[in-house]
Amino acid sequence: MHIPDGYLSPQTAGGLWAFMVPAWYWAGHKVKSALSARQAPLVAIGAAFTFVIMMFNVPLPGGTSGHAVGGTLVAIVIGPWAAVIAISVALVIQALFFGDGGILALGANCFNMAFALPVAGYFTYRLLSGGAGAASARRLIAAGIGAYVGLNVAALLAAVEFGLQGELFVAADGSALYSPYGLSAAIPAMMGPHLLVVGLIEGVMTSLVYAFLRKTDPSLLVNYSAVKVAAAGSFRLKPLIIGLVLLLVCVPLGLLATGPAWGEWGTQDIRGEIGYVPPGMERFSGIWSGLLPDYSLPESNDAAVPDTATDDYGVVPAAGPDEPVSLDGVRDATPAYLVSGVIGLLVASGLALMAVRLITRSRKRETVG
Repeated sequence: MHIPDGYLSPQTAGGLWAFMVPAWYWAGHKVKSALSARQAPLVAIGAAFTFVIMMFNVPLPGGTSGHAVGGTLVAIVIGPWAAVIAISVALVIQALFFGDGGILALGANCFNMAFALPVAGYFTYRLLSGGAGAASARRLIAAGIGAYVGLNVAALLAAVEFGLQGELFVAADGSALYSPYGLSAAIPAMMGPHLLVVGLIEGVMTSLVYAFLRKTDPSLLVNYSAVKVAAAGSFRLKPLIIGLVLLLVCVPLGLLATGPAWGEWGTQDIRGEIGYVPPGMERFSGIWSGLLPDYSLPESNDAAVPDTATDDYGVVPAAGPDEPVSLDGVRDATPAYLVSGVIGLLVASGLALMAVRLITRSRKRETVG
């Protein structure tokens, strides 16, 4: 769901940027009124968690790949509006540092994954959990279903955004100007794998982590709904940090998935599929490749394959979508992938922490004034 530049028209990309600017403002306003400065580390960990979890690619039918997001789980812990900020920070770091998702398309990616996903997932969870007690299995199931719904809402929105390009933005001869796939192609291609595979992974992962948090520190699961109580009490960050480090160590497992994510092909792949490169895609594709393109270090660029068949992060360890995984390629790409994960985790958590502290500090100044 990391839409690259060139797939969306300026009208679509700009419109979603225009939507997200007030959405970010509103999220900041809600965070300012709901969270305390004491809870800022939770937002930082939420940003780091979503960044890391999105590095775990899984193979999908048809030779593509996908990943979980963890947005509903983050929303349950810190609230949907703080989740908007946390996930947006993670997506910004992915785009700026690693070229994962376009700069022009950042508004669309944030709308899908940082806004629609956590908001839909959280309120589905609230609706299904109702008045169930904190130890109820119903809350555990509701968290998983909410995550499944949230991820598939985001996937559907991305599919519609892709598909509208093929329907609305075409040249006089009928050829595509941006994404060449219409709604009839984009929706089934996106929703099939997400409904049948990735959504289930997101739901199961959310329920398992929810169960872990309920066992290690139940106060985290009422942090948002009982914010004043939680802020006055205490919650333990150590289990969260340990879990985050363990996730980071396992990040190279994401390299085992070969094949590009649907809708994230390079221009050479598009030319091979449809016989030409749409002019808008050729113009905007690759305008920014990131400071560490494709999650590789400057001296390890051979671990990435630019503008060809790449996976969700541009990394193909010596294997195309129809070829077996090369363990040698995985081994060679692992150090750079790990270092990229550490850099992304630290920067995402640092920026999220800084943002929430600034927001809550402005509330304090207003109160004093």
